[in-house]
Formats: sequence, structure tokens, C-alpha cells
Amino acid sequence: MQTFFLAAGIILFAIMFLVLCRAIRGPTVFDRIVAINVIGTKTTLLLIIIGAIHGRLEMFVDLALTYALLSFLGSLAAAKYFRRHAHGAVD
Repeated sequence: MQTFFLAAGIILFAIMFLVLCRAIRGPTVFDRIVAINVIGTKTTLLLIIIGAIHGRLEMFVDLALTYALLSFLGSLAAAKYFRRHAHGAVD
């Protein structure tokens, strides 16, 4: 079973690398924000896989949920910042 989780983690890491290329080359700021959000989601899944490999799933679930919440809040803050400064509007 650990071999399955290890293979899934490696595939997930490869997908994260491809999304990182999109985050670097993205045509717009919002494409980059979405790419970073996807990386945050994949990192959350990777933390769960690491927890399953090490047999400490309960600890890694807490870390993954915390990371997912921070990633989501960071994406919202970045989107709001760039939306406000892209149009020159002040709420």
C-alpha cells in the first residue's frame, strides 16, 4: 500500500511542477492566482499522502486543513488586491 501512496505522491508532485510553469508564465495575473491556488490544493493532498505513508494520518490531516485554509485566504486576498488595483477602484 505504501508503494501506491508513494507513486501517487510522485505523480502529484509532477502535476504541481506543470502548474508551477503556468504560474510563472501565466498570461494574466488571475491565471497565476488560480495556478497558485491549484498548487495549494495539491500540497494539501500531498500532506495527506505523506501522513498515510508515515502512519500518522491524524496529525497530517490537521496540518493539511490548516495549510488549505491559509492557501484559500491568501488566494482571496491576492485576488481582491489585484482586482482593486487593476481598475483603480477603491472600495
